[in-house]
Amino acid sequence: MRKKIVAGNWKMNMNLQDGIALAKELNETLTAEKPNCGVVICTPFIHLASIAQFLNQEVIGLGAENCADKEKGAFTGEVSAEMVKSTGAQYVILGHSERREYYHETPEILKEKVLLALKNGLKVIFCIGETLAEREAGTQNEVVKAELEGSVFNLSEEDFRKIVIAYEPIWAIGTGKTATSDQAEEIHAYIRSIIAEKYGKEVAEDTTILYGGSCKASNAPELFAKPDIDGGLIGGASLKAADFKGIIDAWK
Repeated sequence: MRKKIVAGNWKMNMNLQDGIALAKELNETLTAEKPNCGVVICTPFIHLASIAQFLNQEVIGLGAENCADKEKGAFTGEVSAEMVKSTGAQYVILGHSERREYYHETPEILKEKVLLALKNGLKVIFCIGETLAEREAGTQNEVVKAELEGSVFNLSEEDFRKIVIAYEPIWAIGTGKTATSDQAEEIHAYIRSIIAEKYGKEVAEDTTILYGGSCKASNAPELFAKPDIDGGLIGGASLKAADFKGIIDAWK
């Protein structure tokens, strides 16, 4: 059975003290009332080591929002996969559309990041998705296929099984626009079909594919009811415990 996951991506929000307070609140809430799915919070780098001390990672997994494409060395300001792992984190988000767009992360750079994350025992949440122009041109399938081929379809089956895919229509991130549950299901099913072509049906059936793009408590139940949507990668709604729990409760 593939894993159902609700993952929070805090982005560049929350100072350390506020971040610790939110993590503690989530930890208490979800320890008291066990969730029906896997829960992960991905925080800024500087929060990881502190938050790791307060989280029961049986209940909430901890992840980073990025890591470097180099192992170590003279790369001022970068944070390696090994460093991320050493904080106690288990996950890392790679290929987020904001990283691709603002920091010009190419498929080749992301391929290196994925390899280093896996080498250091991190599970990867790998983001793919199309822009509004690509969606309007009807090329979303080609776009997501190219993103998978460019950065993760080089992996062995054993390594690919450590990847969680997050489909995020870039036109629906932080815009308040959401793909309809039918639009989301259609592309999730397509993504699963190309994984099946590459790795076989069994691997495809075991791959967790999350939806990211203005997912909130009000629309999560409809999205999560779809057969190929296995949870969400949540931005803004992960910054308040009640909002985030509202989405987690969609699995109840």
